[in-house]
Amino acid sequence: MKKILIADDEKNMRWILGKTLRDEGFTIVEAADGQEAFELFIDQEPDMIILDYRMPEIDGLDVLKRIKMMDQRVPVIMITAHGSTDAAVEAMKLGAIDYISKPFDIEELKITIKKALNIEELNNTIDYLKTRVSEAYDTRIIGSSKKMQDVFDLIDKVADTPATVLITGESGTGKELVANAIHNKSSRKDKPYIKVNCGAIPETLIESELFGYEKGAFTGAQSRKVGRFDRSQGGTLFLDEIGELPLHLQVKILRVLQEREFERVGGTEVIKADVRVIAATNRDLEKMVQEGTFREDLLYRLKIIPIQIPALRERKEDIPQLVDYFISKFVKEMNKEPVKMYEDALNILTNYDFPGNIRELENIIERSVILASDGVITASILPKEVVKGAYSKRDIFILPSGGISIEEVEESFVRQALDLAKGNQTQAAKLLGISRHALIYRLEKYKIQ
Repeated sequence: MKKILIADDEKNMRWILGKTLRDEGFTIVEAADGQEAFELFIDQEPDMIILDYRMPEIDGLDVLKRIKMMDQRVPVIMITAHGSTDAAVEAMKLGAIDYISKPFDIEELKITIKKALNIEELNNTIDYLKTRVSEAYDTRIIGSSKKMQDVFDLIDKVADTPATVLITGESGTGKELVANAIHNKSSRKDKPYIKVNCGAIPETLIESELFGYEKGAFTGAQSRKVGRFDRSQGGTLFLDEIGELPLHLQVKILRVLQEREFERVGGTEVIKADVRVIAATNRDLEKMVQEGTFREDLLYRLKIIPIQIPALRERKEDIPQLVDYFISKFVKEMNKEPVKMYEDALNILTNYDFPGNIRELENIIERSVILASDGVITASILPKEVVKGAYSKRDIFILPSGGISIEEVEESFVRQALDLAKGNQTQAAKLLGISRHALIYRLEKYKIQ
């Protein structure tokens, strides 16, 4: 049921408007002056406001300015005196969606209100569709490896259930993408999907961000604030980096998961929580339980369905597919000609361990697409630390059963190092982990120019 705030200093006008709109099925809130109108706007969060141009305390235009500073989207219809065209024009400039002049026809007012609410609903739909398109792009999880196929199977099984999910894995592995996929595959996909990074919000603010607060709950709480649990009603709340939550808040989260209810800070009203919780962390919660920094009972409630995301080094067969995806992505974003990666560069990436996981690979590909000459990514433009990391690993070279010539291997690496360093002997020596004099000796030995 839509809520409409009627702000007019004439009692009879408020009565007429209120009765008419209540008969139409609206919930009505009334204000007798500008100050009261603004306070009720903050406290009641109406879906629409009918605002008289002339009112005591604060006039209608000033109230309109204040409202639009806080919420550009709420529709406001101004009531102006007959023939007051200038006032109507000024109101429209300040963001009023429409205006009516006194005396007005009630049927005309009903049409104006419905039109304004339809515009608001259309704007909300556009915002929703934009969000859905963005999330559809973000939720593309790439991987054909057995470990990722297991993750995909688990997502499909748990998505359309109310079960709490705990997603674990190193930073950069794509935990948020998995959370997005779970929500988008669930029956809650058309409902709110709210994300909270528990590590990015100061400890002093995180409680009010999650649960909201009542007016006067603390110094500076001049109006009621709706928290993330409230905003997620009917949908999903994604608690990223949940291992960063302080202990006293872990108790409140546990209560929501167990009792499906909570109170705002400074409030006594018990609010039912119809919210599906997905949590994620890159920390070892089991170890934190042993250290006394994470509640064991909360951990059990969170990991009803645990999903472990493998590190990129554990699914290296997915690297070529990820490379192709990121190249296509950045070529399109940068409006560049097609770019391809040479096999020597791809081999280096495949041998590299990626401590930053997929996020690090994405950054490397973005840099490489920018630096690529003639539409080709070669080993020479990969970051030096990546090349060094790839070639410093043990056991990446397997001795063939028929044996091999050490000198042939050495000559090959000397030539590769010179190619990567574009002929710079000092840089080539660094890549090989030898001195420049040692490199010169080998250049003479193998008659390399």
